[in-house]
Amino acid sequence: MKSYLDCIPCFIRQSLDSVRRVSNDENIHQEVLRSILSKTSNMDLSESPPSMAQFIHRLIREKTGVADPYREIKQYFNREIMAMFDDLKSRINQSSDPLETAVRLAIAGNIIDLGARNQVNQHIIQDAIDHALNNPLLWDKEEFVAEVEQAETILYLADNAGEIVFDWLLIEQLPVQKITVVVRGYPTLNDVTLADAQEIGLDKIVQVIDNGSDAPGTILHDCSIEFVERFNQASLIISKGQGNYETLSDVDKDIFFMLKAKCPVIADDIGCQVGDMVFQRSSSHLYSQQIFTK
Repeated sequence: MKSYLDCIPCFIRQSLDSVRRVSNDENIHQEVLRSILSKTSNMDLSESPPSMAQFIHRLIREKTGVADPYREIKQYFNREIMAMFDDLKSRINQSSDPLETAVRLAIAGNIIDLGARNQVNQHIIQDAIDHALNNPLLWDKEEFVAEVEQAETILYLADNAGEIVFDWLLIEQLPVQKITVVVRGYPTLNDVTLADAQEIGLDKIVQVIDNGSDAPGTILHDCSIEFVERFNQASLIISKGQGNYETLSDVDKDIFFMLKAKCPVIADDIGCQVGDMVFQRSSSHLYSQQIFTK
């Protein structure tokens, strides 16, 4: 997916929010913001939004000397959602359709995205869960299950810390032995890294690898050779979140995208409304042109 003019104000907002999170020095704030303004004035709009976000967060780490500016907030969300784990698992097990309930909750977890919004709290998360459990989800469960059963290897591309706990609940409904979870190679935004996944013990139930990149998405040419080989060889890919959608929506690969549309640009690109749950297959076998819920 390309970048749009409407992405530019978001880049500026994200830059200022992020640098203020780790530094009280207004000189650093000004230096970062001026660098971002200069960069955006010459940016190539054919590149995906995570390409610019990668530049932004590299610059912030360089100027502040903080290797993982979102470390504390990632730990917070991991702890908070892990505290909900047993209750969420009970909801899944007690539902009439555990797989669908797990898919709904996985999409709800995508609300924990500090790139799309500067604040997420328990109230927002609970609203996302309630919305996910009580609104129609347009998906072809039988086709998805058939593809999962036929696949020899599945890559599950994770997105954010905290959200990864919701992903864990879905992964338990799938053939775990086929699945490899992929996280970011280096800290960027509140995206999940290997350390974050290990912190909650996800690596105890499924293989977890990193993609070798610090982009808040999956920019294949920026990823490690080892990951790209795994990507190319995978029978099926499950992709979580906006960043992965933005970087992989044009890739010729069979991918199931799961996300919550959190901004107008994404919603317009997909053809849905802001706030909708999205479950879309990237191949020609799209479930429907109307892939969203009202």
